[in-house]
Amino acid sequence: MTGGPLIVQSDKTLLLEVDHPDALACRMAIAPFAELERSPEHVHTYRLTPLGLWNARAAGHDAEGVVDALLRFSRYPVPHALLVDVAETMDRYGRLQLLNDPAHGLVLRALDRAVLVEVVKSKKLAGMLGGQIDADTVAVHPSERGRLKQALLKLGWPAEDLAGHVDGEAHPIQLVEEGWTLRSYQREAVDHFWAGGSGVVVLPCGAGKTLVGAAAMAQASATTLILVTNTVAGRQWKRELVARTSLTEEEIGEYSGERKEIRPVTIATYQVLTTRRGGVFTHLDLFGARDWGLVIYDEVHLLPAPIFRFTADLQARRRLGLTATLVREDGREGDVFSLIGPKRYDAPWKDIEAQGWIAPADCTEVRVTLTDAERMAYATAEAEERYRMAATARTKLPVVKALVDRHRDDQILVIGAYLDQLQTLGEFLDAPVVQGATTNRERERLFDAFRQGTLRTLVISRVGNFSIDLPEAAVAIQVSGTFGSRQEEAQRLGRVLRPKADGRQAHFYTVVSRDTIDTEYAAHRQRFLTEQGYAYTIVDADDVLAY
Repeated sequence: MTGGPLIVQSDKTLLLEVDHPDALACRMAIAPFAELERSPEHVHTYRLTPLGLWNARAAGHDAEGVVDALLRFSRYPVPHALLVDVAETMDRYGRLQLLNDPAHGLVLRALDRAVLVEVVKSKKLAGMLGGQIDADTVAVHPSERGRLKQALLKLGWPAEDLAGHVDGEAHPIQLVEEGWTLRSYQREAVDHFWAGGSGVVVLPCGAGKTLVGAAAMAQASATTLILVTNTVAGRQWKRELVARTSLTEEEIGEYSGERKEIRPVTIATYQVLTTRRGGVFTHLDLFGARDWGLVIYDEVHLLPAPIFRFTADLQARRRLGLTATLVREDGREGDVFSLIGPKRYDAPWKDIEAQGWIAPADCTEVRVTLTDAERMAYATAEAEERYRMAATARTKLPVVKALVDRHRDDQILVIGAYLDQLQTLGEFLDAPVVQGATTNRERERLFDAFRQGTLRTLVISRVGNFSIDLPEAAVAIQVSGTFGSRQEEAQRLGRVLRPKADGRQAHFYTVVSRDTIDTEYAAHRQRFLTEQGYAYTIVDADDVLAY
């Protein structure tokens, strides 16, 4: 094989030939600055974006290293214009710096005076800046540190935040590695995060993001605020921290709809923090309740917009975001970059699978044909009702039952988005349903029964998309989703990726109605996972029913 494994194209796409002998070395070289878009079997597609290049600069990489990597591994001559663009894009990062000035406090200082003049004139920075200190420096209101970074990113002049972090209130935390040890990639993730000060760690579902959080807490040895998606997830965090660290139950508080405990380590739900009464967020005092040394954002890709705003007040704290995918359907990945920090570590799903830390998964799309009556009802429905009609078609029921029967010896999750559909499935399968209105006590009772194997099948709503630790789940059957959410698809597959004691394969089924928008949304949802290297097999429902 001649030439390198990489084809660099003028549209800023990079094509990596996976079977090339130098493919692994190339991937390691480009991963810090190139965004992986698709990773099917033979050729992986990366893209150069301003955000990706600024991420690399924030992590300590320079344009010379990026250009060198492209030239070293490219099979063909690299377009000169692309190299120029890479250098100029990366050079935009850091021409503005946020610093703590001994005399003036937080300031924005320019290495390029014209850039400072340009941004100060922008109406988008109104109210964030104070007075001009000298030709190269302007005062910044400390509470606007986060919002200012957001605004500058959008203006194309991302600031380098050198204002540092407060250590926060010290609190002793040690990892207790008895019968287990941090995996190499978890240790690397913590080291990369700590070297950068704040940022995001991206690991597949089931790869142990909680342990990365625990190790970061041990490194900080400081009071820690952990933000989670729901109460059940928060209690899972607490169990893991008690089991894996020196922390006792008394040192860990729960701040949720049920309890309002503030302890040296406090686990709070996004939901309670975004609760308003009379138009006022009533629980924001939690952010100032202690001198936090570390703030951890679990499932950071799900950060609600109000939390983005509150995060602006926490810019002096170390911030760790944990997620399986930074994909946001609202396109606000830039907000995560500016408010939490750049991506510090990212491990491809298939790499972790190859190491045996997550289960291999077989993904299958089962297509059902609607009855004549269902097709006519779909055809005459209003456009906004069509997805719901296609996704909840009763024709799916016997197909789901056949899949459950096929895997009768496995632990099965049936996942959907519409409560009436899930209630019908629960009755049809004689299985309990967990949804938003299910009390936390009942959820935990059902999850425990599922973990112990006394409950084989569980029907679950969107509350099962994230932060639920059900390692025994080996089969997921998706009947409906949140339109075309790629993020949701990844989270749902993640429910079955915990490695099985006997090395069994995981199975992920999506049941869709053919010739409807259900099929189109399914294809969009699958994009992220196909980019990670998962292949979907399409089968006809009749074949499932005849099995």
